[in-house]
Amino acid sequence: MNAFLYVGGEIRPEGITERPAEGDLVIAADAGYHNARRLGVTPSILVGDLDSFGNGEIPAEVELIQHPPEKDYTDTQLALELALERGATSLTFIGGLSGRLDHTLSNLAVLEYLRAKKRPAIFTDGANRVRFLRNDSALIPRSQAFRYLALIAADERVRGVDVEGCKYPLKNATLTRLQQYAVSNEITGNCAFVAVKRGGLWIVESAEGQTEL
Repeated sequence: MNAFLYVGGEIRPEGITERPAEGDLVIAADAGYHNARRLGVTPSILVGDLDSFGNGEIPAEVELIQHPPEKDYTDTQLALELALERGATSLTFIGGLSGRLDHTLSNLAVLEYLRAKKRPAIFTDGANRVRFLRNDSALIPRSQAFRYLALIAADERVRGVDVEGCKYPLKNATLTRLQQYAVSNEITGNCAFVAVKRGGLWIVESAEGQTEL
């Protein structure tokens, strides 16, 4: 079963093409409810401590699972665990890549956690889209919403990295965590092929027009 999880943070609606289909599990984490409604989606479940929910009514048909503010997990992590408990086999997170840096970094770790559980997952806010790959390969379709493609090493050394269908291809390359150089690539074909023999990395798609650092 697919699960869509709407979480907090700014979103760029025109860059979000992922939408839940009939039968998908749709969960909002706290203020992520407002992101869902902005995209014309009504979640079936709202979970979190609601400390950032603000004003707004919660429809009676929305299942509310409220937690105390003093808790070990973020609202996104609570939504994630709920989705897994209810049988999610793949997960799409909308939001969660802007705002507080600690939450963003935590969300990147969520992708690695789900990969270890063999649950395909992505985070997207419309300006960026991120997935995690370890000892595996992936096809990344070319998208009008995202110009740039980056590979960010998660381990000290990520070996045997191949990239095809991009402006800057790689063949059996080694990426290192302390010196990230595989950024600002561009998909030139219908899709990019990314393969990793040993190690983990985040695959990041980014929209044009954002500030470079």
